[in-house]
Amino acid sequence: MTLTAKQENGVFTLVVEGRVDTSNAAQVEQEALEALAGYDGKSLVVDASRLEYISSAGLRVMLRLRKQYDDMKIVETSLDVYDIFEMTGFTEMITVEKAYRRLEVEGCEVIGEGANGLVYRTDPETIVKVYRNPDSLADIQHEREVARTAFVLGVPTAISYDVVKVGESYASVFELLNADSMAKLVKKYPEKIDEYIRQYIDLLKIIHGTVVPKGKLPRQKDVGMKWVRRLEGEIPADQFAKAKALMEALPDSDTMLHGDYHVKNIMFQNGEALLIDMDTLGVGDPVFEFAAMYLGYQGFSELDHTVVERFMGISYDQAQHI
Repeated sequence: MTLTAKQENGVFTLVVEGRVDTSNAAQVEQEALEALAGYDGKSLVVDASRLEYISSAGLRVMLRLRKQYDDMKIVETSLDVYDIFEMTGFTEMITVEKAYRRLEVEGCEVIGEGANGLVYRTDPETIVKVYRNPDSLADIQHEREVARTAFVLGVPTAISYDVVKVGESYASVFELLNADSMAKLVKKYPEKIDEYIRQYIDLLKIIHGTVVPKGKLPRQKDVGMKWVRRLEGEIPADQFAKAKALMEALPDSDTMLHGDYHVKNIMFQNGEALLIDMDTLGVGDPVFEFAAMYLGYQGFSELDHTVVERFMGISYDQAQHI
């Protein structure tokens, strides 16, 4: 067993390597306390990426450390070691994070892009959404939950089957066998654009025809009110009052909304249109959806027609046609 320590950005990290059992638990605790001497912070991270085994004696050491540091977590835990923490109930007392499989996306085709991340095709069967925020596990969990809600309610969508690490970021992995985005198909087969638009509309009708049980998805009106509040003091008072009144006047609705419905978030697999990039899913009046679509296809490109091509991969004329 070896134990090393490092301190970065106010967070103290202990790296434990090898086995921690009855024979060396006291040594581990002594070395840990010596390393922590003089550290007056509250955040402690135990890096278990090289921890091969931990016994009940080692678990007691972790509990005693936990009593000293309110913000303590154990990270990069192998599946075998995580099972020990879970079976002993340790995961209910301390945050324990599993180690994630690592994946490379360098050189892979980018098939989608949104505010939260990039979507890559890594092979003919697999797409990977890499989140921009390195601390995105909560965002990934949210997207998986709302995607599952949509799937159960009958909306055709891809469900993430794995979470991996790409560089310093996290990513969701989806199985989409030989699927292409609508953007790619429109660019490749421009003569079929009306056929793709019909399927695009049919999928949107399924989404807007879905009533979501209360509390299952965020209310888009709440999000919209946050947008409006940011305008206070930035625009004339009468314009702010008008924007606020317009938002408040929108009726409440349990209608499902995608929130980012454009050609890079629609995948075609064996002729079926599937919805991806579900982190913006919510409920509300469809005017929210149509406003976002208008901005995506025309508004953002009104002064510079190349914007839509850079963002969606289709021409401004095709965007206007859609």
